[in-house]
Amino acid sequence: MAEMSYVLKSYNQGMGRMNCTTNMILKQKNEPCMNNTGSSGAYRQYQNDMVNTATPQDLTLMLYNGLIRFLKLAYQGMEENNIEKANNNILRAQDIITEFMSTLDMQYDISHGLYALYDYMNGRLIDANVKKDKAIVEEITGYAEELRDTWAQAMKIAKQQAASAL
Repeated sequence: MAEMSYVLKSYNQGMGRMNCTTNMILKQKNEPCMNNTGSSGAYRQYQNDMVNTATPQDLTLMLYNGLIRFLKLAYQGMEENNIEKANNNILRAQDIITEFMSTLDMQYDISHGLYALYDYMNGRLIDANVKKDKAIVEEITGYAEELRDTWAQAMKIAKQQAASAL
């Protein structure tokens, strides 16, 4: 629980602030996004609206979800021996990790720990991409899922605390 209070404190101090490149990363999608009617325009507009109206904390959660998605697609590309798919998705995952690194507010202790973790994850993904090593992608996916789940929990607790303060 001590770790959670530390995360909450960081959350309340503005961790997860996103800069202007965040929207670009979230909007980067080469494959068409189809809804159940087969049209991509309305769905794409919906996605753009979600990104443009999201809070910085929600954007952080979206980025974590995107990171996990790209890691799973990279793993799938390796399983299929589709080198291009694996490479492209690892690069997308690295873009998100780089975004996380660049938006950390380094005046807080937790930021230094997160920076080191993100740097490690990025380096491992370079190894995974060079070696086409699925085990490394699985390792980094585990870290990303844990970070995402912790962030989601911190958001939930912060919202509850804000609601009870009213």
